[in-house]
Amino acid sequence: MMSEVKLGAAAAVPPKQGALKWRRYISSPLLMTGTVLVALVSLAALLAPWIASHDPYALEAMNRLKAPSAEHIFGTDNFGRDVFSRVLYGMRVSLLVGAAVTLIAGLIGLVVGLLSAYYALCDHILMRICDGLYAFPSILLAISIVAIMGPRTSNVIIALSIVYIPSIARIVRSAALVVKEKTYIEGLRAQGAGPVRIIGLHILPNVLSPLIIQASFIFAVSILTEASLSFLGAGIPAPAPSLGNLLLDGKNVIFNAWWMTVFPGICIILMILGLNLMGDGLRDFLDPKMKKKQVFGKKQPQRVERSEQK
Repeated sequence: MMSEVKLGAAAAVPPKQGALKWRRYISSPLLMTGTVLVALVSLAALLAPWIASHDPYALEAMNRLKAPSAEHIFGTDNFGRDVFSRVLYGMRVSLLVGAAVTLIAGLIGLVVGLLSAYYALCDHILMRICDGLYAFPSILLAISIVAIMGPRTSNVIIALSIVYIPSIARIVRSAALVVKEKTYIEGLRAQGAGPVRIIGLHILPNVLSPLIIQASFIFAVSILTEASLSFLGAGIPAPAPSLGNLLLDGKNVIFNAWWMTVFPGICIILMILGLNLMGDGLRDFLDPKMKKKQVFGKKQPQRVERSEQK
C-alpha cells in the first residue's frame, strides 16, 4: 500500500516549466506553421549569395523576358536579369527593413508607452503627438517623410519607424496602466520604491507579452508597406532588388511576362502569412487566459489519496 502511495505522489509531480512550454509551443498549429514559414523565408534570404544562380544586377539583353526554364527557374525580367536571384535578394531587403523598423519602433514605443502610463504630464504630451501621427494614413505619412528625406533604404526605415511608433506606444501604455493600478504597486510606493525600480522591475516585465505580439504584426505590416512604397516609386531606389521594385517592373508586362509579378507576389504572401500566423500563435501562447491545465488533451495524473487505499 505504501509503495502505491509513493508511486501516486511521484506521478503527481508536474513536468518542468521549460518542457511544458515547449510542448505548448509545438502543439500550437498556428505558431508552428508561422515559425516554419518565417524560418524558411529567412533561411533562403540569408543564403541568397549561395542559392542565387545568377548575379541579380547582371544585364543580359539577349535573354529579355524569358519564361521560366532550367537555366532561369523564375524567368528573366525586361533587362535580362534573373528573377529568382532578384527575388532572393529582394527578400533580404524586405526582412532587413522589417526587422529594423520593428526594433526601432518597438524600443521607442516601449519607452513612450511606459512614460505615458506612469507620468500624467508625459501622457498629455506624448499621446497627443501619437494622436497627431494617427490622423494621417500610414502609407501617406510614410510617402511624405520619404519624399522629404529622399528615397534611400535608411530613410524608408526611419519613415516606417515613425509611422508605427504610436501603435506600439498605445499597446504598451494600455498594458502598463493596468499593472500600475495593482495593489502591489501601491505597496511598493508606500515602501519608498522609486519610479525607475517600479517601472523597470515590475511594470516592464508585464508589458513584454503584448509588446512581442504587436511587434510580430508590425514586422509583417512594415514589409507590406515597404513593398507598397517601392511599387509606388517612393521606396527602395532602383536597381536595388526590392520586392516592390520587382512588382513595379512587371506591371507593364504582366500579360506577356506573368512570372515577373507572380513570384515576387508569392514571396510577399508567404512572408506576411508566416508573420501573421506567428503573431496569432504568440498571442495564444503568451496570454495567461489561454493556458490550459491539460497537455496534449491528457489530464495530469492525480495523487493517490490514503483514504482511497484503505
